[in-house]
Amino acid sequence: MGLEFIFGRRSIREYRLAPVSDALVRQLLEAGMAAPSAVARDPWRFIVVRKPELIERLAGVLSNGAMLKSSGLAIVVVGDPEAAHDRQLSFLLQDCSAAIENILLAAHALGLGACWLGIHPREARMKSVSEILRIPAPLIPVSAIAVGWPAETKEPRTRYNPAYVHYDQW
Repeated sequence: MGLEFIFGRRSIREYRLAPVSDALVRQLLEAGMAAPSAVARDPWRFIVVRKPELIERLAGVLSNGAMLKSSGLAIVVVGDPEAAHDRQLSFLLQDCSAAIENILLAAHALGLGACWLGIHPREARMKSVSEILRIPAPLIPVSAIAVGWPAETKEPRTRYNPAYVHYDQW
C-alpha cells in the first residue's frame, strides 16, 4: 500500500443517512486503541454517541459541528489525566491525538467518512460537552469525530511545504 491511502483521507462533512454497524464502530475503536501512547498508559476513553437528541446537542455546542446531524454517529475522545504518563496534560493530548488520527485513517480504510472536531482547549466547549455526555471530572473531552457514510468525495492531496522542513538544525 502506498502513501495514497494517507493522502486520500480527507475531512468529510456531508453524509448519507445510513447506519454505521456496531462491528465497524468496534473496528474504529480498536484502531484508536492501537495508537502509540507514552509509557503505554492509554489515557484515552471513548463515548460512542448515536442518540439523535445528543448528536443534535453536540452539534449545537461545537462550532463547525453541523455535519454531526447528518453523520448519525459521533465518537467523543476523552482523556483521563490520572492515566496519562506523569499525569501530564501534554502526554494526554499527544496520546489522544494519535488515537484520533488512527480512527480517521481507519474510517477512510473502511469506506466511511469522518471529520475531527476540536473540543479542548475551549473551556466553554469542554464544559458543554461534559454536561451533555455526563463526563465526570477530572476527565477531559478532547475532540469529537463525526463518522458516517460519505455523501461527498474529495481528491487526494498533500499539503507538503518544503519551507516547513529543516535538516540537522534550524
